[in-house]
Parts: sequence; structure tokens; C-alpha cells
Amino acid sequence: MGERSDHPQGPGAAEDSGAQEIEATVVLGIRITDWPALRAAAQAAVEDLDFAGIDPDGQRSQLLREVSEDPNAALGALLHPDRLVAAIPGIEALGGTLEISVTDDFAPDFAELFPLDDDSDTGDWTLTPRTACLLHTQLISLSDAAYEDLDEHGDDPVTVVDDGDWTVFGRLQQRTWNLHRGWRRAFARAFDDLADDLALGEWPLPRSLAEDVALRLALADARLLLGSQPESVADMMGDLPADLYDYDWDGCSDELFGVYGPEEDEDDGLGTGERIDQLLAATHPEGWFLGYQDAEERDPGRGYRR
Repeated sequence: MGERSDHPQGPGAAEDSGAQEIEATVVLGIRITDWPALRAAAQAAVEDLDFAGIDPDGQRSQLLREVSEDPNAALGALLHPDRLVAAIPGIEALGGTLEISVTDDFAPDFAELFPLDDDSDTGDWTLTPRTACLLHTQLISLSDAAYEDLDEHGDDPVTVVDDGDWTVFGRLQQRTWNLHRGWRRAFARAFDDLADDLALGEWPLPRSLAEDVALRLALADARLLLGSQPESVADMMGDLPADLYDYDWDGCSDELFGVYGPEEDEDDGLGTGERIDQLLAATHPEGWFLGYQDAEERDPGRGYRR
């Protein structure tokens, strides 16, 4: 006779071994570093799902739209409890929920993203960690405010009477006040695009007229906040290193605008800002989102934050 085993095998093993029902709580901190890759993985996961009900194709199409536009939805598709449990042998799912939220205290490490070169004596202007941090904060705040404008007003036109009720879109040229929700949503995304540049350690160089306008608003708000609430800005900076070029808004205007876009004409005597103003006046707002010819195109499938 063989030796007796205390570890039964086979289909009835779970019952015989006194298997336990376990509630597992997993808390993950996640930073999205490649949205296109995340989106593609979520789309593939949705394609593999089985949908039941009256309109399974419609359900799949709706979920595909959601994961293609919203990183939270994409994470939800990939981190669903049933999907996670299916990858682990020897267990079955008894139920579960998934909650995803954006942490309020997340911020890129601007000291690492925009390192200061202590050995440099060239005197060249640079985007410092503190400037990048404050500018990033204002871009995110403006994007949030633009989406809140949309939630509250939708397609309603801005009017002279109520322009103060609009946090962002009442500040734009009056020729934009009657534009539709889709245009406003695209403009809100311009703030996020520039903020994403900073979060990747890149200078936020506007690639379209919409981004030129968005960056102007962010610089104006950063200047205003620094002047009115210097203590709050100091608290925001934490341990970020200080530098001579901190909060040099004029330098930002000189260095960030005009890298892409309308070329300088020595004969017209116009500065970068004046050339952008001239182009804004000559271009219908629907054309503000056309990328500058010499700028790298942003991912057309990047979606929207909301």
C-alpha cells in the first residue's frame, strides 16, 4: 500500500480539505505612464467579454467607447474582480466590487522631471521644478473648471449677463460663446494635454491655437495666485529646490510660445504674442484645434478625462 496523503487531490478536494471563504482587500496605487497602451489592453479585454441581454453588440460598443475615452473605465475593465480571479488557479469568485478614484495628493516629481544643473554657468533659461509644479497645478485646475462649466451649462451660450457664471468659457473671446459642447470639451482637453507634457518632464509647448490660449490662461492664473497667495504657493512647493528662474512668467512667454506655429516675419515687426493674436483673429474657433504644421501630432485616440 502506498503512503496515506493528507492533501487530497481532484474535484472534491476543496470540500474535503475544509476550504475557507476569504475576503481579500487589495489597495493599489497606480500611475498611468502610457495611456495608449492601457487603452489598447482595455479594448482587447472588452472584445473578449461575453455580453448577454437584449443588445450584446450595443453593450460591447458602449463599453468600448468608455474604455477608449476614460482611463478609469479602462482600468475598471482590466482590474475587474472576475477577470483577476480567473487568472488564479484553484479559486472561484464569490462576488466582489471594484472602486477606482483619483488621489488628491498625487503629483509628478518635478524635481526629478526638471532637474537643475548646479554645475552649469551658461545662464540659459530653464523651466524650473517650482515653475513646472505651479503651472501644472493651474492647468489641471483650469481643466477641472472647464469640465465643471460643461456639467453646469452644457451647450448653453455664454452671454454678457452671465459670463461671470462661467469659470473658463466666459474668459474666452466672445466669438466662442455660442459654440457647442464638443468644442468646449476639446478645449478642456487642451489644458490636460499641456499638463501631461509637464507630467512627462517635457516643456508645455503649444501645438495648436487652442493650446496657445490654454497656456496663456494658465500662466495668467499662476501669476495671479503667486501674487495673491504666496504662502499657499510656498506650501505647495514643499521640498522642491529653489532657483533663480522660479516663476519667471516673462521667460515662460518668451521660451514656450512660438516654438511651433506662425513663423516670425522680420518685415512685419510683430512679436510672438502679436502673431498668435493675429492668427487667432483670422481663424474660426473650430480651426483652433488644427495642429501646427511643424508640431508632432497628439494621439487622436487619447480620449477625454471626462
